[in-house]
Amino acid sequence: MTQKINNIGGQAVIEGVMMRAPGSFAIAVRRKDGAIAVRRQKIGIDHSKLFKKPIFRGMVGLYDALILGIKALNFSAEQSGGEDEKITKKESFFGLILGLLLGVLLFIFAPLWITELLKKILPVIEESFLAYNAVDGVIRVIFFLAYIIIISRMKDIQRVFEYHGAEHKSIFTYEAGLDLTVENARGMSRFHPRCGTSFLLIVMIVAIIIFSLIPKDSAFIIKLSSRIVLLPLIAGLSYEVLKLSARFNNNKLVKLLTAPGLCLQRLTTREPDDEELEVAIASINVALSKDEDRLDNLIYV
Repeated sequence: MTQKINNIGGQAVIEGVMMRAPGSFAIAVRRKDGAIAVRRQKIGIDHSKLFKKPIFRGMVGLYDALILGIKALNFSAEQSGGEDEKITKKESFFGLILGLLLGVLLFIFAPLWITELLKKILPVIEESFLAYNAVDGVIRVIFFLAYIIIISRMKDIQRVFEYHGAEHKSIFTYEAGLDLTVENARGMSRFHPRCGTSFLLIVMIVAIIIFSLIPKDSAFIIKLSSRIVLLPLIAGLSYEVLKLSARFNNNKLVKLLTAPGLCLQRLTTREPDDEELEVAIASINVALSKDEDRLDNLIYV
């Protein structure tokens, strides 16, 4: 089957997959009764010319990860758990704020604070701001890896990682121009070069470079606030690096540079079963469908 290859990406959720296509996103979730519930929504920001330009389109990716990701998680929790798991807008809002605060605390504040302590012990950190930001970045990567390793041992998260693998396999099938069937997806790799896991590693590397531009004599609060304010820019630059690496993924140098991200996916993905692949394929089909289309054997919510 010949298809026009679109820029499509996804995210694993509770018992399901969210797929993001140009102009829309869809969520497919396996219910307890075995049925697949789906939801599709348009995304108006895609029609803005500004957010189609380099750097700015990476900021859209940040929006996807935050806002659309929360919507997808809420929907998946409700559909996989039943009416008892229904989440209110207030709960969703506070969940988002709490998640952001924990993210800032764990991956921005804590590494910076530890680096400030280390510079009193290691003079080179005090003397060279490049060394300062390198240490800050390494600590951030260590925290990130520790976080991934810890959550990967949780049973519920392992299920999410299986859907993560299903997401990658179905996207590979679509990009290859093959029919979106479980049989075709089953033989695809679960490691994708445009994965969000790889993106996060690129973000941490780009952050070291960008943060090195901040004067080394700046107060702690300036260093902290600048790291937060510059996140959209860093996300935009990192997105361009990710797209470039995916475009030249057969280049030996690019393969070497992307190897750590692909290696990390061995932790964040698991081999999916056929039912999980079926859900991921349903999500792609719904994301790419027209407004008036209603695909068979799916429950639209």
